[in-house]
Amino acid sequence: MSYEDKIRTVVPYTPGEQPTCTGVIKLNTNECPYPPSEKVKKAVREMDWEKLRLYPNVEAEPLVETWREYNGLKKGQVFAGVGSDDVLSMCFLTYFNSDKPVIFPDITYSFYDVWCEVYRIPYEVRPLKDDFTIDPADYIDSGAGGIVIANPNAPTGAALPLTTIEKIVASNPDCIVIVDEAYVDFGAQSAIGLIEKYDNLVVVQTFSKSRALAGLRVGFAMGCEKLIKYLNDVKYSVNSYTMNYPSIAAGCAAIEDDEYFRDIVARIVKTRENTAKRLREMGFSFADSCTNFLFAKHESADAGYIFEELKKKNIFVRHWNKPRIKDYLRITIGTDEEMDSLINALKELI
Repeated sequence: MSYEDKIRTVVPYTPGEQPTCTGVIKLNTNECPYPPSEKVKKAVREMDWEKLRLYPNVEAEPLVETWREYNGLKKGQVFAGVGSDDVLSMCFLTYFNSDKPVIFPDITYSFYDVWCEVYRIPYEVRPLKDDFTIDPADYIDSGAGGIVIANPNAPTGAALPLTTIEKIVASNPDCIVIVDEAYVDFGAQSAIGLIEKYDNLVVVQTFSKSRALAGLRVGFAMGCEKLIKYLNDVKYSVNSYTMNYPSIAAGCAAIEDDEYFRDIVARIVKTRENTAKRLREMGFSFADSCTNFLFAKHESADAGYIFEELKKKNIFVRHWNKPRIKDYLRITIGTDEEMDSLINALKELI
């Protein structure tokens, strides 16, 4: 037996391309098209840089407390991590320790099955319906070892109503239900208000999309005090100092500038609806989106062809050559000017 037989190997998550050339219109990774707020920039400029020689606050306490108060939660109900990917990874490692499979949709955030493979967690997928929406019946009284639902879902953009989320949580008292709300600010209703009612619910959010801090990696898990304690226990057993000092300072400033947050979300939603109208006029079809992207299929043009031809024009969108979704493109909503460039390029191609 060689040493390679003793190595844990997995098929890794594949992120969207990160082009390094200039003049790129980047509509493939669902980043915010606008810069962070002036309050965030001020907080970074005025940081005490001498503190960078010290370890950051182990609990990211200033950030945790600011976010807790913003959401009206109790002490001990918020966990902070390095973006929602780090938070979700810790959640999988902490909450899913059973012989029963964790369940999630067949078309959803493709990191879920990777974490299951890494942590040796049994899992099963539940197929979305033909319109790419979740069938709630697949998750009611499931008997699963855990449930993960991205709401709104990615890459489809569809959202479940809060009443349906509550039914799923209430019918599965013997397992943890994680609701991944990376895109909730763009049109869905958050499940944070259910935390006090259900002790098996964990809600995860990120500052990478609607708060323009993808480069600083800020994410949160919210749940009852007992669940957050378990999460911290695992975190401190892996890496105590996960949140860095600049991210804590910038994250607090982003929360405090609520007016800017609401303004850029409204701008993105307005651009999304305008872009949707123009794409439909060109022969694209898609469900209504509650996110900062559109999951679109053209009536005649091949998605792979469009994807490659747009890249030649330095316009990057996302395409998966996978069953059920190979005919679709996921298009992040950029600025009005970027979406004009996309539409003009599509007119040349189609």
